[in-house]
Amino acid sequence: MIIINELSMQFGDRVLYSNVNLKLKGGNRYGLIGGNGSGKTTLIKILQGEETQTDGDIEFEPNRTRGYLRQDHNAFDGFTIMETVLQGHPRFWEVMKQREALYAKTEMTEEEGHLVADLEMEFADLDGYMAEARAGELLEGLGITTDQHNDPLTNLVGGWKLRVLLAQVLFARPDVLMLDEPTNHLDIHTISWLEKILKQYEGLVVVISHDRHFLDNVCTHILDVDYKEINQFTGNYSQWETAVRQARERAQAHNDRMQKKKEELQDFVARFSANASKASQASSRQKQLEKIKEDMVELRPSSRVAPRPVLKIEKPCGRQVVGLKDLKMGFEADKVLYSNLNIDIVNGEKVAIIGVNGVGKTTLLKLLMDQIQPVSGAITWGQSAIKSYFPQDPFELLDPEMTAFDWLYQFRPTWGQQDIRALLGRMLFSGDAQMKLTKVLSGGEKARLLFAMLMAQQPNTIILDEPTNHLDLEAIAALNEELKDYEGSLIFVSHDRTFVSSLATRVIEIIDGQVIDYRGPYEDYVGGTRDEMIGRLKGKKK
Repeated sequence: MIIINELSMQFGDRVLYSNVNLKLKGGNRYGLIGGNGSGKTTLIKILQGEETQTDGDIEFEPNRTRGYLRQDHNAFDGFTIMETVLQGHPRFWEVMKQREALYAKTEMTEEEGHLVADLEMEFADLDGYMAEARAGELLEGLGITTDQHNDPLTNLVGGWKLRVLLAQVLFARPDVLMLDEPTNHLDIHTISWLEKILKQYEGLVVVISHDRHFLDNVCTHILDVDYKEINQFTGNYSQWETAVRQARERAQAHNDRMQKKKEELQDFVARFSANASKASQASSRQKQLEKIKEDMVELRPSSRVAPRPVLKIEKPCGRQVVGLKDLKMGFEADKVLYSNLNIDIVNGEKVAIIGVNGVGKTTLLKLLMDQIQPVSGAITWGQSAIKSYFPQDPFELLDPEMTAFDWLYQFRPTWGQQDIRALLGRMLFSGDAQMKLTKVLSGGEKARLLFAMLMAQQPNTIILDEPTNHLDLEAIAALNEELKDYEGSLIFVSHDRTFVSSLATRVIEIIDGQVIDYRGPYEDYVGGTRDEMIGRLKGKKK
């Protein structure tokens, strides 16, 4: 259990939260939610001991271990992948290394003999003989194959290193497990694997995520950071959202009734306060007015602010959007991502491209954008197709030395400055924020700026590569709703299942260099059709 007493945290004059009192119990899984900058990550760092709160104290149950998903990708570059995972349990790692050093000696002193016997007992108590097997299962669950486990960690790039660090913290099996955006860089199937692990976890879990489906599947409680407070709710994210909306609707309805009654009383007092025969009644109504003011419910503005994207089409597209014929792609002679790829996308389709990391989803989008060339085959765009691209890394498009305003203005130089400012305002860039250099923008701000670009370009075909990675839940929901209503064609890669299932009218999954092309909603595909189609695909390979 964790007991938080009168916790306050501020940076200078900026108060994140004050006088927070919470009891977090073992066996519960808490989803930590709130707008960007509300202090979610700061709270996890306070609980982990990496930040010191301004006031208040935190009590941990004695002899309980804590684990935190590290974001420092380079901290273990001198070790193999397996060694990195094993270091998740510092005491086990220390015992293992001492034991190995003693066994490496040609001769041992009597004292060393006694020490190695003690180490053997502790090694067994720590389940040391099964440690590598357990670490290997975690790595394989995260998509890192057995033949890679003894490779240097430096062989992996950022997103894959993060998977190793996730395996590391899970290997430790801490009593308190804290995860900050653990689903970043994970594909849909690996996220499902992680959900199962966490649902079976016996300790206390605190997790930050922008993946609504993940929060719904994992969380037993929600910790809501808003109004400079942290409030606890029993239930998952959707249940919390429903409860909050209903509570606000009830409060608004109550205030509306009170306001109507207030106006009636004010009218009576105004008409009869000077009338001697009605003076006592007017006085009574005046007292009722004062009581109504006390009975009104305060509807505070939330710290959550959602952008208001509007995606218009300047020129409609004809029936044909893009066709891929006999496409073959690979970066090495012995490693072909896919061959004989034949896909036709027609106007109005919303196509989700899915598959495990490394199968070539981003590569396919870059091929469509003519950023790279296939080994063979052809890509033909419809004559009236006007495409726009949201890359996984915003810096592919952003000029670090340009302001947000100037960078966006170049896409619509015929517009007036006020039009550009209004567009930026819709994406939560107001005042001085519009004149910030793009290189100092946060991840969420960069993503919102790219969506402002899509709004300015008004294409009839949008290509998105992991667009929700840096957005908070409110921004994702706003974007999701606008893309549902978008009248053009959509080709996108995403690991956010709510995003995929709410948008996709067609699913293309890349598996082992081959493609399953399902013309229908994502939920229908994964609900049973997928297994059948994979079976047919494997049959063809034989």
